[in-house]
Amino acid sequence: VQLQASGGGLVQAGGSLRLSCAASGRTFSSYAMGWFRQAPGKEREFVAGINWSGSVKGYPDSVKGRFTISRDNAKNTMYLQMTSLKPEDTAVYYCTAADSSYYYARRDEVDYWGQGTQVTVSS
Repeated sequence: VQLQASGGGLVQAGGSLRLSCAASGRTFSSYAMGWFRQAPGKEREFVAGINWSGSVKGYPDSVKGRFTISRDNAKNTMYLQMTSLKPEDTAVYYCTAADSSYYYARRDEVDYWGQGTQVTVSS
């Protein structure tokens, strides 16, 4: 599975961004996907996860209500809509996938990592 993330950039606090992740190499609808992020000097952390069909989604408390994960299996693409962005959301965001079709939230459950896309939120 190859994953290509895009959509990062610089935005002011309170603004919005939408990240996209294009996948190739396997039947897209057969695997769960998710987003992780890593800020400078911090551990890589879970941001959002979605199962193969999009019927199960999960978020940590830090982004719940502000971020929305979705997927379009016909387009082999996953999205992360981010609203009400805060400076503490600044990080490199990574698109991920797992061989399992079930939702996941732990780093050790990830089988594939895409390259990161930088999100910078200015105050």
